[in-house]
Amino acid sequence: MRAIIFLCVCMLCQFSQGNSNGFDFSTLDNEFVVSLNSLSGRNGLKSLNEVDDYDNLKSSIGITSPNSSTIWTIPDPAELEWNTVNIAATKSIRFFLAKDDMVVQELGTFKNTGKADGIVLAKNISSGDNYQVVGIEMFPEDKFHIAKFSTPYFSIRNKISDARKERAKLLNTSKANSTTKIEIPKKIESAPDKVATAPKRMEFDGRNITYVKELDFKNEKIKINIWDHGRQDGDIVSIYLNGITVISKHLLTYHKKPIEITLDPNKKNDLFLYAHNLGKYAPNTVAIEISDGRTAENIVLNSDLKSCEAVLISVKK
Repeated sequence: MRAIIFLCVCMLCQFSQGNSNGFDFSTLDNEFVVSLNSLSGRNGLKSLNEVDDYDNLKSSIGITSPNSSTIWTIPDPAELEWNTVNIAATKSIRFFLAKDDMVVQELGTFKNTGKADGIVLAKNISSGDNYQVVGIEMFPEDKFHIAKFSTPYFSIRNKISDARKERAKLLNTSKANSTTKIEIPKKIESAPDKVATAPKRMEFDGRNITYVKELDFKNEKIKINIWDHGRQDGDIVSIYLNGITVISKHLLTYHKKPIEITLDPNKKNDLFLYAHNLGKYAPNTVAIEISDGRTAENIVLNSDLKSCEAVLISVKK
């Protein structure tokens, strides 16, 4: 360390005196770097030539279109433009359209050419100014670093969808304002006893449901964490509790997505996984951690476009 300080002082002195004594700055500079690198090597530190080498090798994505001034109009085809660093042209990038941090459409997976056009947008997408495009690197060389990028908010206009929703709104308003005849039953019978155990849900949205496990917890309020159990490849899933969405169209990553839910203590609650796509490799596989603060269970659920896996959860007090 003293040698380094001494060399720095010598350089400063020569710089202040100019080059009247014929001092060769290039020689000193080279000797200084060699000396510093040698000293750093002995102390287990990176040399000057090795600094930031790892950062320079990291992959990155930048989406240039759409941007904050972009307006996509449905049914016109959409176009994407992007640039990358340290991602080969033979690699692929997957793009999603999101609104309020929720995926509304998978735009496609494209080779890293920097441009994709002719993208057909879903007809039911409504007009709005809070849309984003998310790009994710597929199968990165460094599995601990995945390049991803989200655009700033931009606008989408869909006159047909807006008109359809306005008609539905007016129709609902008309029905609400219309008078209906209420028939009073002549005899009010006593309500049947509440069913203690709900029957298993065997189908949802045309998909078969398979129950893989039954769980018991002491508390009604439980915490759930979900994350991608397999390779991170763009899986989009929803989680349903008793047929009601508790996690909607979530893009799975290795980061845990937390949520708190309340169980019905009077029946067996069915919790099942619903796949919106298959990612790169089918089926969608989700790791789920369930805890009530006392007991914790870890399970893995699979789902494809024809079937769902589920668990039954009961409250045992």
